[in-house]
Formats: sequence, structure tokens, C-alpha cells
Amino acid sequence: MWILRTLGAETEETQQFRLLPGYIKTIGRAPGADFVVQASLVSRVHCRLTVFADGAVEVEDLESTNGTWLNGERINRAPLVEGAILKVGRVELVLERSSPGT
Repeated sequence: MWILRTLGAETEETQQFRLLPGYIKTIGRAPGADFVVQASLVSRVHCRLTVFADGAVEVEDLESTNGTWLNGERINRAPLVEGAILKVGRVELVLERSSPGT
């Protein structure tokens, strides 16, 4: 299992999203998004995360206004690897492997 965790100032509340094999999840501001991120420059449905059965993770931009960024590069679709920094709007998230019992 993977965890996508927000990075930010110590005063901001950290958000964590669990990613399980075989799941497709969306990130955005809309209440209908799987992972809701209330931040400026985040589109209603910003991007999609796909976790394949083998554990590989892929991110796809869903024609967001401000783009989806991976390690400082704007992407349309790209694989995510452990430690990768995903940026939606002004929010940065890091992909981490979940430890047992988390």
C-alpha cells in the first residue's frame, strides 16, 4: 500500500491519502473527488491516480487549469515512484510506502 502525504509548513494540517492496488482515485477541490484538497489553484477534479495490481502508481492530469507537476516538471501522464513530489496547485504531496499497521 502507498501513502500520498501533503508537505507544507508546520502550522498546516498534514493530509494523508491511502492508495491500494487496483484502485483509481481522483484529487481535486470538488466534494466528489476521492481526495479533496481545499487549496487555491487546485481544479475541481485535478488529476487521477491509478494503482495497478503490481503496485505501480501512475498519475494523469485531467485537463486542470494550472497543470499537474511531478518533481518540478509539468506532466500529462507519468509513473509515480517512492519519494516523488506531486504538485497540484500550490499543494505538494510525496509518495511513500506504507509501513505495516499504518
